[in-house]
Amino acid sequence: MTDIHEFAGRTLSSTNSVLGEGPTYDPDTNTIWWFNILGKELHELNLSTEEKKVHALPVMASVLARIDAKRQLLATEQGLFVRDIESGGLTFYAALENDRPENRSNDGRMHPSGSLWISTMSKRAEPQAGAIYHVARGKVTKLFGGITIPNSICFSPDGSVGYFTDTHLSRLMRVMVDRDTGLPTGEPIVLVDSMEEDGGIDGSVVDADGYIWNARWGAGTVDRYSPDGLRIARYKVPAAQPSCPAFIGPAADRLAVTTAWEGLDDAARANQPDAGALLELGVTVRGVFDAAYIL
Repeated sequence: MTDIHEFAGRTLSSTNSVLGEGPTYDPDTNTIWWFNILGKELHELNLSTEEKKVHALPVMASVLARIDAKRQLLATEQGLFVRDIESGGLTFYAALENDRPENRSNDGRMHPSGSLWISTMSKRAEPQAGAIYHVARGKVTKLFGGITIPNSICFSPDGSVGYFTDTHLSRLMRVMVDRDTGLPTGEPIVLVDSMEEDGGIDGSVVDADGYIWNARWGAGTVDRYSPDGLRIARYKVPAAQPSCPAFIGPAADRLAVTTAWEGLDDAARANQPDAGALLELGVTVRGVFDAAYIL
């Protein structure tokens, strides 16, 4: 039986993003970074000072990975770029479907090996137009294709297992992965099939015990799954469209969640003032920090 919990958290940032996505945390600066994809914005919140910044971007971007104290890797609709943190300047790094301008980047996450899994999808959510790629030291390798809305990319703490989904189908897939390279070593299998339930599986992270924390788009919840695919807890959030969680805080013991108001009418937005906000779930977790990308 799934334990259901009412929302006991708080709003970390009330800046309402059309499509909040891609949250990540830098423990060196105690800073959360996330995107408003459709608004072409990168958001920054320092948890020590509570200083909030919004950086305008020239392109839609969806995933950020730390490189070092001065640089970040950004996945965008025009490929991968290295971002200078101080100036905000972007330097082209690698192509990602540069022959498909109708697509954009979507969900992604760093593997413990220092490689990145990054996905693409149609800007109009065309069926099966997306894919998932592996990026290591500038080399881009296609892993899985024919995906409509790729999401839920995350890894077990030791890097031996990878997860992903097509939110359109809402099946969480599990695949064995080489710990040293981040490349798959087997074929994906279905771990969770929730196609018949409300909402869809969106972004996920895996905690230090191997449990999967998933934002369920359309259902207004964050669900926790055991490594064998059993949903053991459901946490309600005050926004119908949570998109992705991230472990935050110096001990990685807190959980932030991005949300969106994309597609909501005026009445729905009025009933959900936190739609598009960055939330904290209000539970104590045993999180894992994302690895840095190795250039």
